[in-house]
Amino acid sequence: MQPVPPELARLADRQYGVVARTQVMRLCGDPAFLRSQLRAGRWVRRVPGVYLTFTGTPSWNSRAMEALLYAGPGAALSHRSAAYRHEMISRPPSLIEVSVPHTRRRARQQGIEVLRRRHMPISQGRLRTVVAPATFVDLASGTNDIDTIVGLASAALRRTHLSHLRDEIDRRSRIPNRALLLEILGEVEDGVESPLEYRYHRDVERRHGLPRSQLQARQVLDGLWVRADCLYLSLGVRVELDGQLAHPNGRTDSDVWRDNAALVIAKDLTLRYRWVHVAVTPCATARQVAHALRSRGWRGRAVPCGPGCAVAR
Repeated sequence: MQPVPPELARLADRQYGVVARTQVMRLCGDPAFLRSQLRAGRWVRRVPGVYLTFTGTPSWNSRAMEALLYAGPGAALSHRSAAYRHEMISRPPSLIEVSVPHTRRRARQQGIEVLRRRHMPISQGRLRTVVAPATFVDLASGTNDIDTIVGLASAALRRTHLSHLRDEIDRRSRIPNRALLLEILGEVEDGVESPLEYRYHRDVERRHGLPRSQLQARQVLDGLWVRADCLYLSLGVRVELDGQLAHPNGRTDSDVWRDNAALVIAKDLTLRYRWVHVAVTPCATARQVAHALRSRGWRGRAVPCGPGCAVAR
């Protein structure tokens, strides 16, 4: 059995154990070598012209490389596959999405979808990937779900700058939800970091005429920096939003210390709400926040958002 040439072995290692037929022929030049690897069961072909140089279940990175080599030169991971690479989503998608230049066509394969695009902004690396701003617009423009858009925007801003997201929206002449995307980016610029914070600002504060809180306010309490999700600074009221992702098991030890320090040192009143309070019963939450603000000197009044609003009671 002819051994694997060292240069080909090194290439396979760099490519997560995946090679293209063109690469094998360039480095080995012997079709019989390739046939022998397949007959012996050492290599596996799952899509045309691409080979796994190992047996067993391939990793997500191996599947992604397989898709890129199948799609050909200039291809890049895109959409949810790019979002996973940019850590904008936490779970690897089962379908590998790859974009190619608009002039090229490649048939869809099992577990691989090939998309065409005219503009290919790519970040280089072992796995070529469409850049984060374009990935944000690709995904956010395809949904009307505000929570999803806010989550994508918050995650994208950990990888790129807000101006780059806006530039990508401006660059595309035709995208759905343009106004909504720009509105949400404005909220994120003001400090919104999660769908729960966006809903609190929109459904609790704005729809009920409450004052706008300072988002992600940082203070020194008892010699340590602490941060409040929402702070009504002049009134001494803070709101902490415990989303399921941030606090899957309820309040942490640091949360308890922060609330106690806010009360004892800053004399602040802390209100704590979870997803159900903001997303399901925002009117009742607004009523309670209004009571807290008025108890600390706010002279305004909450405004009912419609018939049956709890604020009216």
